[in-house]
Amino acid sequence: MEKIKTDICVIGAGSGGLSVAAGAVQMGARVVLIEKGEMGGDCLNYGCVPSKALLHAAKKGLAYVSAMEHVQASIAKIAPHDSQERFENLGCRVIREAAVFTSPRTVETDSFVVTARRFVIATGSRPFIPPIDGLSEVPFLTNETLWEGREKPDHLLVLGGGPIGLEMAQAHRRLGCDVTVIEGVHALGNEDPEAVAVVTDALRAEGVTVREGSKVARVSGGAGNITLHLEDGGTITGSHLFVATGRVANTDSLGLEKAEVDRDRKGVKVDAKLRSSNKRVYAIGDAAGGLQFTHVAGYHGGVVIRSLLFGLPAKAATHHIPRATYTDPELAQIGLTEEEAREEHGPKVEIARAEIAGNDRAITSNRDGQGFVKVMVVKGRPVGVTIVGPDAGELISFWALAIAGKMKLSQIAGMVAPYPTLMEVNKRAAGAYFTPRLFESRKVKIAVKLIQRLLP
Repeated sequence: MEKIKTDICVIGAGSGGLSVAAGAVQMGARVVLIEKGEMGGDCLNYGCVPSKALLHAAKKGLAYVSAMEHVQASIAKIAPHDSQERFENLGCRVIREAAVFTSPRTVETDSFVVTARRFVIATGSRPFIPPIDGLSEVPFLTNETLWEGREKPDHLLVLGGGPIGLEMAQAHRRLGCDVTVIEGVHALGNEDPEAVAVVTDALRAEGVTVREGSKVARVSGGAGNITLHLEDGGTITGSHLFVATGRVANTDSLGLEKAEVDRDRKGVKVDAKLRSSNKRVYAIGDAAGGLQFTHVAGYHGGVVIRSLLFGLPAKAATHHIPRATYTDPELAQIGLTEEEAREEHGPKVEIARAEIAGNDRAITSNRDGQGFVKVMVVKGRPVGVTIVGPDAGELISFWALAIAGKMKLSQIAGMVAPYPTLMEVNKRAAGAYFTPRLFESRKVKIAVKLIQRLLP
């Protein structure tokens, strides 16, 4: 086996791992990048890229086969940016094998022994398969296998009402499939209920059946004829089953006990600096057991780069991290929801909001249905924002900047947005915070009258 000594060994070539590897090698560090699967990780090959490509194809009305071909074309167009060739050209040593720790400073693959000053675990996550009786005996799809087929499902059963489940439910409905979503508790259960209702109402209006509070006790049947047996005695039968019940970190096969790295069911246990119990080993992205988003993995990569290369005391935070569900309408959130804000700040919380139905750009583009921007404000600063409506995933980025920059609502209200744009709804929401202070204040009215008398 070939022995390699390096400064940094990155395990996992997904979003976070690639960010660390590219940044470190271009700033002069020796880097070994190990990936046992596809370069680009889950996001490029099975997650964000294919799912958003399918949503776009479905909205455009493409046939099922054409939609799946668009998915593969999208992956192929992005893949060179994440390719082994590109990273080798940057100066990384890329190893396409599985890695296992054999000591606190060493990992082994089939062909190499790598000793490093620092390690970064960026192994991502995989679909969680619930222990439902009979599930392992029937064919089912996950986000890792959905893109392989070209035969349109007659009736797709979606197990799980989270973001992935609802996005794929709407896409398949628009591609001509019957679709039933089965959710054990509430669809998009971590989101603002008022905003969720806008999304689920839209899906139901398109013909998607969304069954909440329905728990599956058993699965039976076979290819083309799968039956879900519910705990309440009911049954649902479909041609295909898509399991979207969450994700589990890929940390169980790394030999972490040999590395003296602690982990739990969520992933590697890390501190605010993303260091594990072995101070030479960091974990980022899904492997770190926190928020499971591609942009979080990239953000984590930037945090550990500052620590690995410059010894800076960089720490990861979560209050400024946005998230989005790309249904139509979209739902986006940053910071605290209304319920969370009221629990944390009590009567100090004020709610400012603006309806998208009143936005001129939404009206002119025929996208002025239900939707809103809701801002949770404490002492004049936003602590959370909920947006549901067209391009919510784009609109939330403005609030990510505002919260990260600790901006006041007065600064946001003073922004001038081009007309007509959806961005004006963000400004209107900020302005709504001052409406009662300016237009409903008796003191303001008295002051204005007095000033008018004094002006020449």
